[in-house]
Amino acid sequence: MELWLVRHGETLWNREGRLVGWTDLPLTPLGRRQARALRGLLPPLPAYSSDLRRALETAALAGFAPTPTPALREIHFGALEGAFWEELEAVHKEALLRFHRFAPPGGERLEAFQERVFRFLEGLREPSLLFTHGGVVRAVLRALGEDGLVPLGSALAVDWPVRVLKRFNAEP
Repeated sequence: MELWLVRHGETLWNREGRLVGWTDLPLTPLGRRQARALRGLLPPLPAYSSDLRRALETAALAGFAPTPTPALREIHFGALEGAFWEELEAVHKEALLRFHRFAPPGGERLEAFQERVFRFLEGLREPSLLFTHGGVVRAVLRALGEDGLVPLGSALAVDWPVRVLKRFNAEP
């Protein structure tokens, strides 16, 4: 089934190099431009969004009124929420880079996060647009045998659960 995964636009913490999971931040001016650049590029499909402001704002600026969906939230970083990437302990950096066995103190284990996201995807019955976060997109890519981070304000289409179909980065 065709799914379009859209990563939200830039937030202040993204710009500062901080981990941002469940903290509900708005888009920066650049993030709003990234979201507006998506308008007209995405297909007119049913839309779902993380219930966090940055994803909902991206969807609205891209021209969609999505159904807010907590299952599409980023991973909960617990005590690491807001931490600067450069200051993270090596064990946490390594687990995030490998996207394997990440378990932030007081947060959501990577396996539980993936289960939450995949349970939602398996419940979809029609092609859809999903306005979400980098971790969600990366989890989907990993499940499809690929890996990598996608830029803020970008989108990709996948044939779930088979393969990646198309990637594009909207230029603000």
